[in-house]
Amino acid sequence: MAETASSAAAGPLAGITVVTLEHAIAAPFATRQLADLGARVIKVERPGVGDFARAYDDRVRGLASHFVWCNRSKESLTLDVKAPEAREIMARLVARADVLVQNLAPGAAARLGLSEEALRPDHPGLIVCDISGYGGDGPYRDRKAYDLLIQSEAGFLSVTGTPEQPVKAGLSIADIAAGMYAYSGILAALLQRGRTGRGSRVEVSMLEALGEWMGFPLYYAFEGAPPPPRTGASHATIFPYGPFPAGDGGTVMLGLQNEREWAVFCRDVLREPALAADARFDSNVRRVANREALTAAIVAGFAGLSAAEVVARLDAAGIANARVNDMHGLWAHPQLRARDRWREVDTPAGPVPALLPPAGTDAFAARMGAVPALGEHSRAILGELGYDEGAIARLVESGTV
Repeated sequence: MAETASSAAAGPLAGITVVTLEHAIAAPFATRQLADLGARVIKVERPGVGDFARAYDDRVRGLASHFVWCNRSKESLTLDVKAPEAREIMARLVARADVLVQNLAPGAAARLGLSEEALRPDHPGLIVCDISGYGGDGPYRDRKAYDLLIQSEAGFLSVTGTPEQPVKAGLSIADIAAGMYAYSGILAALLQRGRTGRGSRVEVSMLEALGEWMGFPLYYAFEGAPPPPRTGASHATIFPYGPFPAGDGGTVMLGLQNEREWAVFCRDVLREPALAADARFDSNVRRVANREALTAAIVAGFAGLSAAEVVARLDAAGIANARVNDMHGLWAHPQLRARDRWREVDTPAGPVPALLPPAGTDAFAARMGAVPALGEHSRAILGELGYDEGAIARLVESGTV
């Protein structure tokens, strides 16, 4: 049976209220992690259209894939934040909140009176989290920032793809990086508040979040050294580590990490033990430098084998390997099924499967609440804030909610 927000087991953030003016991926992904831990997350959305990620696609029974992924266990309040009555509604919401999250356009929160500086005098315990593309100051502050643009600015495209062409990541890694740092930053701020009683500001930029993830290629190119080359699905600086074709047309992904594994690979998988001592390949640095010649040798060694036979040899030799799965393969992955990682969550289109949060614990049950319909909780939340039915009806009629 799919779980509703009200029936969720209490987690470590039970009793924490998060108000979020969010859209797209970065902030919604961060606040969903907080909801997973039991926080009450009130998502403020534009009347009529809501978070624009609701309209990205219709692949989940008419709902958008990004929205279903990032917005379970939340409550949806529609509010035209520019309407005259909205400032009072937001003031009442913030007065009840522990955390305020926003990833609006640069300067928008300040214009609405929702900057940390404006709120701090009346709300000393409030945690304010601002998520942006480039940060709250500097020459790039006001630039529009979409995930692909940040992948480009952070140098990610320069190390990803083929020698001929850079390639973006197949998912929104800049948004995800920013969302996860916002999540961990908010948790740290809550811990700090527990000791001091005072709130704080958490600021996360997509550029700085993805810049942190670029640490290996940054240091690899230290002091003007050549950066890692683009090598497709193969590792740029460890070899052999990547996909190799088998004789039946299948592909095997394998990875070697040290010289002991290299010797075992030559002896037990390729069954050419002398290759391990070949001067072109007897260290990782030389294998990387001579990757074309070594690729040819491995392809020749696999030519008489099916992919299943190659995998069997790799497994017997203790060499790391993997299937090259697609999304259908992930949906049906036997490991996820064996570990009982799937649950159901309700949506406006009916229950759908969802993966449990990756950080499993026996201390509490992860919250797996419903994905909200647009404005589903508006009347109930306004009632909590002290608005009677007549006032709520007037707010609806005016288009404020």
